[in-house]
Amino acid sequence: MPSSTQLSRRGFLVSALAAGSAYALGADKPSGRRPNIVFILADDMGYGDPAVYGQTKIRTPNIDRMAAGGMRFTQGYAGAPVCAPSRCTLMTGMHGGHARVRDNFALAAGHVGHKKKEEIRRASLTTEDRTVADYLRGAGYRTGLMGKWHLDGYDPDAVPTKHGFEEFKGWLTQIDETQGYWPEKRMHGETLIDIPENAGGKQGRYDTTMITEDSVDYIERHKADPFFLYVAYDSPHSPYTAPDFGPYKDHPTWADDEKTYAAMIWYMDLGIGKILDTLKRLKLDEDTVVFFASDNGPRSEPTVQQTRVIDFFDSNGNLTGYKRDMYEGGIRDPLIARWPGHIPAGAVNQMSAYFPDFLPTALDLAGAPVEKGDGISLRPYLMNPKLTGEERFLYWEFYEPVFRQAARLGRWKAVRLKRGGKLELYDLSVDAWESKDVAVDHPEIVAKMEAGMAREHRASAEYPDPGKGAVAAPNIP
Repeated sequence: MPSSTQLSRRGFLVSALAAGSAYALGADKPSGRRPNIVFILADDMGYGDPAVYGQTKIRTPNIDRMAAGGMRFTQGYAGAPVCAPSRCTLMTGMHGGHARVRDNFALAAGHVGHKKKEEIRRASLTTEDRTVADYLRGAGYRTGLMGKWHLDGYDPDAVPTKHGFEEFKGWLTQIDETQGYWPEKRMHGETLIDIPENAGGKQGRYDTTMITEDSVDYIERHKADPFFLYVAYDSPHSPYTAPDFGPYKDHPTWADDEKTYAAMIWYMDLGIGKILDTLKRLKLDEDTVVFFASDNGPRSEPTVQQTRVIDFFDSNGNLTGYKRDMYEGGIRDPLIARWPGHIPAGAVNQMSAYFPDFLPTALDLAGAPVEKGDGISLRPYLMNPKLTGEERFLYWEFYEPVFRQAARLGRWKAVRLKRGGKLELYDLSVDAWESKDVAVDHPEIVAKMEAGMAREHRASAEYPDPGKGAVAAPNIP
């Protein structure tokens, strides 16, 4: 477990950064149009990877720029500790106990496909599931997705264009021909097209750069209309690959894989800067809400190399756990929102917020009816950092290697690592690294957490009870 001394040093740095950025409260000023909404998602980027969250080795000037010009959440959470279920909560506003996709792979039902000739089964969105893009498109927004979807499940009815996105350029999953950063093919809508520059193993067009270019192009083409743009980078997900080492090429003590990991984040950050610059150049920055987050914690498995790199950068921010863990390091992630003239610059928010909140927040921002789901609209809190938010029950569940649950209620965090297992309880107000289980001292809180976990879990055909773990090897992406 990380020591309290380690956490204090990081906490001091983050506090200093926050204190150094004074802000003036701004009103939620009306404008002549509904705001554009841009959601930028990193893949496997840890809580401690951006400089504004305490990173001292990797430069992230544009992520930091977003925080300096907007609001940074210190207790923002993804929807799950791996990619697909986390993205499902983001798109549908349902937490893991209600969402259709609850793991990267399904235990039963679902749709069968292949990964390197190995048969695997995936859950997928169905025609019954509505996404934030569905609702915003119905409210008159143009809708586009550039990058990684990861909710297809080998099901043609689950592609982005059948779930609210008018335009899609990218990849359906993180596997098969889409694995890696020099892909030979990608989807345009529902058509798989070649990328000639990468044919035959050539390295002509870098995945991250393509996503940025497509995003900038989308904004330029739709500048006259309110739009929702989902920018889903797959950096810095392994395998660690970049065009070069960027600003780290001459670092005398870093290993090549450490330079590469840092360069992957650098290239993504450059892309974020280009998106922000495009909005400013087109005079759209004050009419556009931009969010930034990561889909789960940093990936430390399956190789010793990955664990060494992640630990070298302290990517989980001294929190316990990594990707696939229900502890804070697996689900607490960077969360930033920027809207010049509306969200106070340099604000820091310590309320608990998570991916199911995005759908109601986006609909509220768009002036559309807010659908009932598992989240709340964060709009009031974005506009006024003095609001702290009411205590509410946040819930996660996951199925690798067995059914696991986590919940948060105010300062309390509960974790159960197997069905019917002992419930662990942590007081995050004094123990953010979850080092001391205090369940025996607070039986009344344990009872609340157990009741909430039972209430929030709903049976699923793809993930039947009792749940014995995902049908996949431990090194799945």
